[in-house]
Amino acid sequence: MIKFQNVFKIYPPNTTALEDVSFEVRPEEFVSIVGKSGAGKTTLLKLALAEEAPESGNVFFDDQDIHKLRHSQLPYYRRRIGAVFQDYKLFPSKTAYENISYILEVMGVSDEKISHDVKEVLEIVGLQEKAHNSPVQLSGGERQRVAIARALIHRPDVILADEPTGNLDPYNTAEIIRLLLKIQEMGTTCILATHNKEVINRLGKRVITLEQGRIVRDVEKGRFIL
Repeated sequence: MIKFQNVFKIYPPNTTALEDVSFEVRPEEFVSIVGKSGAGKTTLLKLALAEEAPESGNVFFDDQDIHKLRHSQLPYYRRRIGAVFQDYKLFPSKTAYENISYILEVMGVSDEKISHDVKEVLEIVGLQEKAHNSPVQLSGGERQRVAIARALIHRPDVILADEPTGNLDPYNTAEIIRLLLKIQEMGTTCILATHNKEVINRLGKRVITLEQGRIVRDVEKGRFIL
């Protein structure tokens, strides 16, 4: 489904973020990307989102090299990806419902379908009763669940989660990971970038370890080893 092939990414003047990275993620798989700060985890996700381009190598999505897409094709590609970030990236002046519905409004979806779909994803993340609360009225864990609902609203094939539990306590961390596993079980591919050792060791899923921009381990049912 997603394939990195001999990917190099270099930032000026001469910082190598990724060096000869190759791996493949299968449909409906749950993969964790681990590594120290600066190992290249976020860069890898940005390349998968086509937010940045590699110096050399290829990134494929369903056999299409995404960095050869025309600019006009990128919005359609990105609709197949849902992104979740450590800092939530919610609109502070909008309610939970409005933060989620905004994506569909931009896409020109009818009000009736927006209402149906937003209620559905709020139920998936367990926030039906918080639909009309603003982010300031929500806990950190609830904000992240809104962010996940927003990432799900357009029915993506893949969820990219960049340190989604970085600002959360252990209880809310466990809730977010359970939610991501639930989403994967519903048929969505999940790629989780994290430095949380306890999360990785409890997951028992595939682990790709980055070290100074290179893949040093790729293990099914792996553990956090640095």
